Amino acid sequence: MLIAATVVGILAVLFHVAAFVLESVLWTRPAVFARFNIATRQDAETIRPMAYNQGFYNLALAIGVAVGLVLLAADGDALIVGKTLVIFGTACMAVAGLVLMSTGGQYLKSAVGQFVPAIVTLALVAFS
Repeated sequence: MLIAATVVGILAVLFHVAAFVLESVLWTRPAVFARFNIATRQDAETIRPMAYNQGFYNLALAIGVAVGLVLLAADGDALIVGKTLVIFGTACMAVAGLVLMSTGGQYLKSAVGQFVPAIVTLALVAFS
């Protein structure tokens, strides 16, 4: 089950790295801020500090889960640390996906993309 968790967990990590890139690196591009239903460059500039910060939250979660996934291949205490990191990180990702689902139908696709890999990974690791 840990191999399956690692494969699905990589998808969760990649989703959050992509979110970081969109929110913290490419935010001011019209095609990017439009994906977040931001209509104008002025609105995007107003929201930019929040998006930048949010992107780094996504990156931190991705790094934590990625380190945890690497440690799943270890034994002993390192394996316990890996499971702990993956469980905590994917639980945070899953909750964030649920919160995003609650904000409106226009975000459903992104919310599912955030929630599903995280909850599957969480379940696979928690019950292994």
